[in-house]
Amino acid sequence: MTFEFITYEKKGRVATLTMNRPQVRNALHPPAHHEMATALDDFAADPDCWVVILTGAGDKAFSAGNDLKYSAQKTDKPLEIPPSGFGGIHRRFDLFKPVIAAVNGLALGGGFEIALACDIVIAAEEAIFGLPEPRVGLAALAGGMQRLPRLVPEKIALGMMLTGKPITARRAYDLGLVNEVASAAELMNTAERWAAEICECSPISVRASKQVALQSAGMPLKEALERKYPLVSELVRSEDMREGIMAFAEKRKPQWKGR
Repeated sequence: MTFEFITYEKKGRVATLTMNRPQVRNALHPPAHHEMATALDDFAADPDCWVVILTGAGDKAFSAGNDLKYSAQKTDKPLEIPPSGFGGIHRRFDLFKPVIAAVNGLALGGGFEIALACDIVIAAEEAIFGLPEPRVGLAALAGGMQRLPRLVPEKIALGMMLTGKPITARRAYDLGLVNEVASAAELMNTAERWAAEICECSPISVRASKQVALQSAGMPLKEALERKYPLVSELVRSEDMREGIMAFAEKRKPQWKGR
């Protein structure tokens, strides 16, 4: 699988997808969106790959979002992105494998929206997050206007969206948008540690947990508890559930098969 605007590699159970346009701060244009979608499709379909880490090339930016210079040159026709959305992820609602963002610098506009669509966010100390779209006559159309108010208090979200002002990694951590802040040198090691800790768990359990958390969000508690979740049904029939119980009883490390 060959790409021009991203790199995509697998090591054991973990895939790493890197937005690779550092000359434009990893801003994304339609060809990059489609490459990211293709890589994430491959990750989703690979039973041997359990976690993916998204990051950006270079030391300046995770992603500066939409490539506005490219857009300005293509005003004669609409810019096409894949059905799975900006970065191949913002409309991807059927991926229950964990996605980790390793934010190595600027995460602005669509770059921030990609991070918001991830399950876990690890940020370098120098990382900056923001939705500056109104400053250039745009709006956060890749999920930012919907996701951010669900993740932080409404006044904080509106303050960020209506002014376009960015926040630091430490502020994002304090608001609950970031799971851990690391030095730039340790960013990928930290993201890989999180991935390794996820891989110590049953992959079926992890995916069922993500499915329930996402699909029950916003429901009344009684409805959420009574709803049927396909991956929970798969979990209770799985070899991994039996393996986990036996490994606990036998005081040994479980050997997960993902089935």
